[in-house]
Amino acid sequence: MKILVTGAAGFLGRRLTAALLTGAPGLPAVSKLVAVDTVACPIDDPRVDCKTGTITDGHFTSSIVEADVDAVYHLAAVVSGQAEAEFDLGMRVNVDATRALLEACRRLETPPRFIFASSLAVYGGVLPAIVPDDAAVVPQSSYGAEKAIAELLVQEYSRRRFVDGIVCRLPTVAVRAGAANAAASSFVSGIIREPLAGIDTVCPVPLDTRLWITSPELVTANLVHAFRVQASTLEDRRAVNLPGLSVTPQEMLDSLERAAGAAVRARVRCEPDRRITDIVCTWPGRFDASRALRLGFRADRDVDAIVRQFIAERLR
Repeated sequence: MKILVTGAAGFLGRRLTAALLTGAPGLPAVSKLVAVDTVACPIDDPRVDCKTGTITDGHFTSSIVEADVDAVYHLAAVVSGQAEAEFDLGMRVNVDATRALLEACRRLETPPRFIFASSLAVYGGVLPAIVPDDAAVVPQSSYGAEKAIAELLVQEYSRRRFVDGIVCRLPTVAVRAGAANAAASSFVSGIIREPLAGIDTVCPVPLDTRLWITSPELVTANLVHAFRVQASTLEDRRAVNLPGLSVTPQEMLDSLERAAGAAVRARVRCEPDRRITDIVCTWPGRFDASRALRLGFRADRDVDAIVRQFIAERLR
């Protein structure tokens, strides 16, 4: 099996490529993986062909979609905070480049499985307390609008059988290792990661803000599983809200204190940031994941397991 992964050098991209190369039950063995990003992908495997460039370059995008590719994982994106600050860049990467990638796939003789990493930011406005898969998307940010447009493109290209698409709406991934990025949700990892490293940090939203989160381990496994989901089971609704946990920053900090003690918890202070709050607080904090669970996707057990998982990885 030949796979293309965009955004392969990113946090999720590195985990996903490693998982695909390792293999999973029901997944064909990978013979070649084309790993694409704007920087070199740190993967040492003879099956990996690293391609460095930007998917905003149409010629580059056409060159990375090889004739016999079986699956495309499209993770490359401008994240929420940057998309809000740089509208034109967000549209070029999150919308125009996605269309270019779909067009390159359209030219293939056999439509590939196209797995698109979307976001719960497509939702906004007045919503029920528990959001179902088929709720109308009314994004309240540039990033959410761009992801919603891209979702419709995947749906349409699938309807026309140019690709066999599935849209995975990812919860906020926590806890991410490494430095903070420009995502508005970056603090969700930061309020756990930084205190454990002995660094003072802030929570920019009210402590009772409801968040929908997932662990790196589970979201990676769910992205791998997306390849196995049969199109017929999607019933022409290609977008799936992946399972997550509904938690507040307060509950996350309580978990941090249980795992690492009160002194570590005390390194986090609450300082509301209107810019972050105006984005994050438009996102729903609880979803009905029953459809995703029926399709075979999995959920984390609880927030304590997520925090312990990060601490164990950090110690390794």
